[in-house]
Amino acid sequence: MGSTRRLTVAQAIVAYLREQEVERDGRRGRFIQGVFGIFGHGNVAGLGEALEAEQRANGADALRYRQARNEQGMVHLAAAYAKQKRRMETFACTTSIGPGATNMLTGAAMATVNRLPVLLLPGDLFATRRVTPVLQQLEQPWSQNVSVNDAFRPVSRHWDRIERPEQLITALPAAFRVLTSPAETGAVTLALPQDVQAEAYDFPAHLFERRVWAIPRIRPDRDLLARAADLLRTAKRPMVVCGGGVRYAEAEATLAAFAERFGIPVTETQAGKGSLAWDHPCNLGALGATGGSAGNAIARDADVVLAIGTRLSDFTTASWTAWQDPDVRFIAINVAELDAAKARALPIVADARVAIEELGERLAAAGWTGVAPERRAEQERLRAAWNAEVDRVLHLRTPRHVSQPEAIRLTMEAAGRDGIVVCAAGSLPGDLHKLWRSPRPGGYHLEYGYSTMGYEVAGGMGVAMAEPGRRVYVMVGDGSWLMLSAEIATAVQEAIPLTVVLLDNHGFRCIGNLATSCGGERT
Repeated sequence: MGSTRRLTVAQAIVAYLREQEVERDGRRGRFIQGVFGIFGHGNVAGLGEALEAEQRANGADALRYRQARNEQGMVHLAAAYAKQKRRMETFACTTSIGPGATNMLTGAAMATVNRLPVLLLPGDLFATRRVTPVLQQLEQPWSQNVSVNDAFRPVSRHWDRIERPEQLITALPAAFRVLTSPAETGAVTLALPQDVQAEAYDFPAHLFERRVWAIPRIRPDRDLLARAADLLRTAKRPMVVCGGGVRYAEAEATLAAFAERFGIPVTETQAGKGSLAWDHPCNLGALGATGGSAGNAIARDADVVLAIGTRLSDFTTASWTAWQDPDVRFIAINVAELDAAKARALPIVADARVAIEELGERLAAAGWTGVAPERRAEQERLRAAWNAEVDRVLHLRTPRHVSQPEAIRLTMEAAGRDGIVVCAAGSLPGDLHKLWRSPRPGGYHLEYGYSTMGYEVAGGMGVAMAEPGRRVYVMVGDGSWLMLSAEIATAVQEAIPLTVVLLDNHGFRCIGNLATSCGGERT
């Protein structure tokens, strides 16, 4: 038998988290940067004790605990941090049993929808069942083996309940396989019964050895790539849809070079916005329901669409009305097979950066010089007209108050080249998608996969933690602010600078306008 370490389950989890690293392109670092938590019935005597012991034993190198104010907020914070770090780092979140756990459900759904890695460690009922019902236990007449944590199953990419200490030996690596997978990542939930957390066991010592999870750059299938090159070479009106996968793959410079080389116009999703500088000659701006005139005009008659790192959600596709050519064809580059197969696309399951590089090499080797000169001239005309319209709207004034576009302009001027804007819900995302001008990658951080009201303040804090050298500007309407602003206290406690731009739109006016536009009466 090999050597062992006697630890409680909670201590073993903390020891394991501290030793997990990720590596890509020769860069290596710790994956779990710390633990956010709110303690109570169900985790204080388990993970609470383990994290306190971790601080005492390892000092500055410890897996640091940070206090949060709201369980949903701390998941938003962790996910925002992971997004800004291109999914190469994240946080774990621990809660008590009952309402502490279920408060994380919205955050879990948001992380999974947006393909963002977050580790959730909610407390659970007693595995032994000798003490039942415990405080905050949900009882069901049809099963003794269910708790509120089962609600995490549909909103998690991976879910498990640890009912015996030795289950950790396989459960922890399985959880991290999903967390570190570019294709499968999302919220990972390990439900932890409160008695099991404090149970000691002789774990194999190798479980706590440092492990480096390689983040692969998956290369495209050669035959499919050849077919994609043929489609583009024969296209008269090709275009690119740039999604968040471009940023996660660090493919911004590669995409810019590809677009310049072949004169292909690039449009942006909410997650992809900022991958190209706003004034790049191939950047035609936002696409879809929240898009601008240039991006949507290019899409309207496109015959081949190269969709890179995007889920092609309804706002991006304008509910599939954005493309009007009946014979339009799609090529989808995505690490996730689910997303690559959408829209009957030619699926290129691959890392965005290497796929763009290899596609460009094939096109050049075939002698393709790119989009025809007259089409490039039309693209430039559309781009210039749209930028002139943005200039006009940004300077709109009203007699009695600052208009929303003017507020965006003033914030943008304050942010400068290095600032980052954070937003999530209401009318702001639509205006920001059109009007915000990002001069460099990472300056535009919108949670619009789930459009979660209340994300903004917590998300802004996560972004500020991820990029301490850049100023973060949270733009939020009064509805979202009143729903979840508690993490502002955490930002003060942790000395994390944050600028909040709060817009008074008289309470849920965005959805009121939507109701009116659909035939409802204004009250």
